[in-house]
Amino acid sequence: MSKIKRVLTIAGSDSGGGAGIQADLKTITVLGGFGMSVITALTAQNTIGVHAIHEVPPAFIAAQFDAVATDIGVDAAKTGMLASPAIMKIVAEKIRQYDIKKLVVDPVMIAKGGAALMEPGARDVLLKELLPLALVATPNIPEAEIITDVIIASVSDMKAAAKIIHDMGVPNVIVKGGHLFGAAVDILYDGRDFHEFPFERIATKDTHGTGCTFSAAIATGLAKGRTVREAVAEAEAYMAASIRHALRLGAGHGPTNHLAYLYEKGKEKVNPSPP
Repeated sequence: MSKIKRVLTIAGSDSGGGAGIQADLKTITVLGGFGMSVITALTAQNTIGVHAIHEVPPAFIAAQFDAVATDIGVDAAKTGMLASPAIMKIVAEKIRQYDIKKLVVDPVMIAKGGAALMEPGARDVLLKELLPLALVATPNIPEAEIITDVIIASVSDMKAAAKIIHDMGVPNVIVKGGHLFGAAVDILYDGRDFHEFPFERIATKDTHGTGCTFSAAIATGLAKGRTVREAVAEAEAYMAASIRHALRLGAGHGPTNHLAYLYEKGKEKVNPSPP
C-alpha cells in the first residue's frame, strides 16, 4: 500500500452524493487509488436537480491545490465542474505549475437534470487554456456539440467531433455515445486510430453521476500506469457494473452503484444493492 497511486479530483461537491467530488472519491477508492480533492463549487443537489450553487473563491481553490500537491503529490488528476472563467484559469495555472501530465478533462457543462454548470464565458477558457493541458478529454454528445459547433446524430459525427477536439490540442478524445439514438458506443480517438467501446443500454433512469464516475475511473487507471486505451477499457467495465446495479434512491435520477464493480469481481461477498 506504500505505493498506492495518488489521484486528484478537481470538481464540484454534490450534496446528494451521486456525482462530483463524492462520486469521484468513491470511484478512485474502489479502483485502488488514493483520492484527494480540490473543491471548486458547493452545490445543493439531489436526484431531482441542482437547487443552488456556491462557487469557491479562486484563491481558496489555489490554496487547496497547493496543500495537496506540495505535501502528498499527484500521479494523475481529473477536472469536473469548473463554473467560471476565473475558476478555470486558476485550475489551469496550478496544473501547469505542478506539471500534471496525466490529466483527464471532463468538460462538465450541464447537470443530469438540465441545470447549467458552466458560465457561457468559461467555454473560451476551456478551449484555450484547459483542453490543451489534457491527456484525455471525455465530453458527452451535448458537450462535444458545444465545444465543436458540430451537430452529432451518428457515430460518424462523433468521430468528426473527436477529430476537431483533438486538433484543439487534446491527444486522446473520448466522445461518449449515451445520448445517441441507436448504436450504444463510446468513441476514442488517439490522433491516428478510432477505437470503439460498445456498451449495453440498461433500462434505468438511475444514471446520475456517470460522467464524473467515468472520468475518475480513467484518471485512476492512468495513475496506475495503464495506457489510455487500457484505462478506458477498465473504466467502461466499471461503468457497466455501476449502472447494472444502480441505486433506486430519491425521486429523480438515482445514483450509480460505485461498489458494484467489486461485487461483480467477487471481491465483495455482500450484495451492495438495496433489497
